[in-house]
Amino acid sequence: MILITGGTGYIGSHTAIALSNAGSKAVILDNFSNSNFTVLSRISRICGAQQIFVKGDVRDAARLTSIFDQFPITAVIHFAGLKSVGESVQQPLEYYDNNVLGTAKVLETMRRANVKTFIFSSSATVYGNPRNVPIKENYPLSATNPYGRSKLIVENILTDFYQSSPDWNIAVLRYFNPVGAHESGLIGEDPKGVPNNLLPYISQVAIGLRSKLTIFGSDYPTIDGTGVRDYIHVMDLAEGHVAALNYFNKKQGFITANLGTGHGYSVLEMVKAFEAASSRKIPYEFAERRRGDVAECWSDPTFAREILGWKASRKIEKMCTDSWHWQLQNLKGFK
Repeated sequence: MILITGGTGYIGSHTAIALSNAGSKAVILDNFSNSNFTVLSRISRICGAQQIFVKGDVRDAARLTSIFDQFPITAVIHFAGLKSVGESVQQPLEYYDNNVLGTAKVLETMRRANVKTFIFSSSATVYGNPRNVPIKENYPLSATNPYGRSKLIVENILTDFYQSSPDWNIAVLRYFNPVGAHESGLIGEDPKGVPNNLLPYISQVAIGLRSKLTIFGSDYPTIDGTGVRDYIHVMDLAEGHVAALNYFNKKQGFITANLGTGHGYSVLEMVKAFEAASSRKIPYEFAERRRGDVAECWSDPTFAREILGWKASRKIEKMCTDSWHWQLQNLKGFK
C-alpha cells in the first residue's frame, strides 16, 4: 500500500489514478490547503473504488504515526508542499517549514516504521538558469527563490540521508511543466486566484473568465521570440511515479531523473495548439520580460527512459484537448 502525501492536489490526484490503473492501493493524506475535498469522490468515480483518505498535515508526527500503525504502508510518494514562487518570496518561513521540515517529519516516521522506499516530488527549478538545453540530471544546481531552495534543500537532505542509510530506495523526480487533465474531465488543475501557469490561464481566457493572455517577453532568442518550456501531460508525469516504484521492485538505490518530454514549446505555439483544441481565439498582448525568466528550459529525459523504462507519450494536442475538456466541464473548478 502506497502513502500519497498531498494526494488530492493536481499531480497527487492524477498519480492516485495511475497507481490504481497499475493495480496498487493507496492511502491519500492531505490537509486541503491547496486542493478541494470533492477531488476524493471524483478519483473514486474514475477508479471505480472508494479511496482511503486521512485528513492531516505532514508536519503532524502523531497523525503520520497513526497512518503507519493502521495501514501496511510499503512506500511513500511525497507531494505535500507549497509551490508558488511568488508566494515563497513573500512567505519564506512558511515554505521552509512546510516543504523542508514536513519532509523531514515524513522521513523520520518512515524510519521508525521501517518503511524504506521514498519518491520525492522535485522540480526543474533546481537547475536555476541552465547553461544550455536540453537539461541533464548532472547539470549544476541552484535556486533563485525560496520555493526552489526548499526543493534543493530537500534533495540535499535526501542525499545525506541515503549516505547514512544505503538500504533505502529514494527517487528524486524533477518535473518540468505539468499540464493537461485526466481525459474524463473529472479532475484537473484548479488554481486558486490568478493562475501562475500558462495553460490554465489560456484555458480561462478561452472560456471567458479572463479577457486576454499576457505574454511576458517577445524578444527572446527563440523560434518566435517567446519563452520555450518543456510541457508534459500530467498523466505521463503520474505514470513516471509508478515507473519509479516498479524500478525499486527490482533494484535498490538512489536515483534522480528528469520527467519531461525532451521537447520545448514556445508560448505562442501553446496558444496556437489550444486555439485548435478549443476552436476559440485566444487574445493576447505582450509585456516586458519577467525578471528571472529564461529563454529556454527543456529536458533530456534519456535517463528516465533507460533506467525507469518510462517515456512521455501524450503530445501537445492531447495536453490542450484534455485541459479544454476539464475547463468546459468545470467552469469554476472544483467549486
